[in-house]
Amino acid sequence: MIKPLFNWRTGLAIIAIAIVSGTIIYSQLLARKIAREERQKVEQWVEAGKLLVQDTSGLSDRLVASIIAANNSIPIIETDEKDVIMQHVNLDSSKVANDTGYVRRQLNQFKSQNELPITWIDPGDSTRINYYYYGHTSLLNQVRYYPLVQLLIVALFIIITITALTTSFRSVQNQVWAGMAKETAHQLGTPLSSLQGWVEMMKEMPGNEKIVEEMSKDVERLKLVSDRFGKIGSIPQLEPHDIIHQVETMMEYIRKRATGKVQFALKNNAISPMIVPVSPPLFDWVIENLLKNALDAIYGKGNITVTINDTGKQVTIDVSDTGKGIARQNITNVFKPGFTTKKRGWGLGLSLSKRIIDQYHKGQLFVKQSELGKGTTFRIVLNK
Repeated sequence: MIKPLFNWRTGLAIIAIAIVSGTIIYSQLLARKIAREERQKVEQWVEAGKLLVQDTSGLSDRLVASIIAANNSIPIIETDEKDVIMQHVNLDSSKVANDTGYVRRQLNQFKSQNELPITWIDPGDSTRINYYYYGHTSLLNQVRYYPLVQLLIVALFIIITITALTTSFRSVQNQVWAGMAKETAHQLGTPLSSLQGWVEMMKEMPGNEKIVEEMSKDVERLKLVSDRFGKIGSIPQLEPHDIIHQVETMMEYIRKRATGKVQFALKNNAISPMIVPVSPPLFDWVIENLLKNALDAIYGKGNITVTINDTGKQVTIDVSDTGKGIARQNITNVFKPGFTTKKRGWGLGLSLSKRIIDQYHKGQLFVKQSELGKGTTFRIVLNK
């Protein structure tokens, strides 16, 4: 299920890169072409203006006038050799009239846009030099900035598409997990009822007391498992419970199933009870999963410590072990369904645990820290 989504993302990224890259290259070619044509027009405008002054015969007046009149878009500022502004054309007349520094600011901007001005030297006096600085037309600016606009549009399209695909994928995934969980609970119901009946019958037979006691524990355990799976996919009812008691109970359950070489420790900075709204079957399941993962990580020898802290508005529960740790590249994957580094198991425990804490209890479950060869700490954050 994850691989097709990855292919969608890769395909969209390649298409977007191709579109934007092609547009940028083409628009830059157009921009350079327009810039060359603009400079040629300014050069023609300068020559036409000087010719209009120098040609006393009047033969070129009509041609020169047409060239000068044709420039109604390129802003030009003329200065002398001392950088004194002589004249300007195609600037905002209202700003020129109301802002005394407007023309000078435009001149500085034109200098930054075109480092080499157009130079005209008086044929009769070589010491008289005029410089012509010009700015970009709106067409050139549009061609240059169009790829950025297109890039934003394409990026927005990709973000919307990926968000929609991811949301749809997660929705389908959640429905699948919820459906599997409910079906598992349903399938357990029939043999569980039968087992309860057999246990009741064996209670009436003398000499089976010890067997009945152990079987009753197993039946109750199966009922708890069925109840947990039945609550996946539906919104559980949160009730105030003592978190410390819940954690102690699960630690005791795991301790009995561990070797004597595993040391368990519970630390807390609050006076019991610490009341927090939880769904006991589901919360216990999370603690059990974290403790079992810690037990697997230390390979039957080491320390497992649970630390409970009351921060005022929240309660944090840290489950730490002295095991093998998690590789950095795997930390972001440990909560994904199906991910596991174990030889056995389906890789659903942490995924379901995160769903229970994040979605059902509106809290957080994440890897607080992990170091290869030294251990891992998972943190649960619950709102009081």
